[in-house]
Order: sequence, then C-alpha cells, then structure tokens
Amino acid sequence: MTPGASLAPVLLVLLGGAIGAPTRYLLDRAVQSRHDSAFPWGTLCVNVIGSLILGVLAGAATAHDSALWTLLGTGFCGALTTFSTFGYETVRLFEDRARRYAVVNVVVTVVAGVGAAAVGFTLGHLLA
Repeated sequence: MTPGASLAPVLLVLLGGAIGAPTRYLLDRAVQSRHDSAFPWGTLCVNVIGSLILGVLAGAATAHDSALWTLLGTGFCGALTTFSTFGYETVRLFEDRARRYAVVNVVVTVVAGVGAAAVGFTLGHLLA
C-alpha cells in the first residue's frame, strides 16, 4: 500500500469476501447435492446469482458510494462468484468426455450471467 492510503477499502473487501466465500461454498454444495449429474449446477447457480446482485448494485448506482460498492460489489460478489471454478469444471467435463455438458456449461453460464446482470441492472435502476 502506498503511504497515506487508507486501510478501510481493504478491510471492506475482506469483510465482504468473508461473507461471500462461505455463502458460495454452502450454496454450491446445497444445489449440487440435489443433482445426480456431472454438470456443475452449483457453480452455475452462484455465478448467475452473483451476476444478478452485481447488476442490481450497479443499476442502483451504488458505484457512487465507494464503501458500499467495495464491500458488496468487490468483496461479497467477488468471493461469491467464481470464474476459476467455472473454467476448471468446464475443462474437467471435456477431459471426462462430457463435451456436450462442457459446451452447455459455457453457453448457459455466459448467457445467463450476462442476462442476470442486465435484469439486475434494470431492477436496480428502477428501485433507485
């Protein structure tokens, strides 16, 4: 950190992440345990939910309140969503010869994630 920089944003990200990471884990496990499938339903679910929440925050113009954005947008949503797991699970599906699942995972995750963010942005804008 640069001299004179506030430690507050780092603590806000830490707090948001401390809530978002276990939320992601618990939600992922709860969703995946209900499906007897190689398809990563849990990861898809947390990524779409995180995209929706981030869209609502952006639409409500929380970006102007940097503390709230840092806590919820960067901290919570950053820990809730997981691109690395999405990438790993997609590669694993290809390696396990579940290529259709891999392709569906990529298409559905991108389309649903962007769609959820757009819906969230609209909702946030309407509510603000």
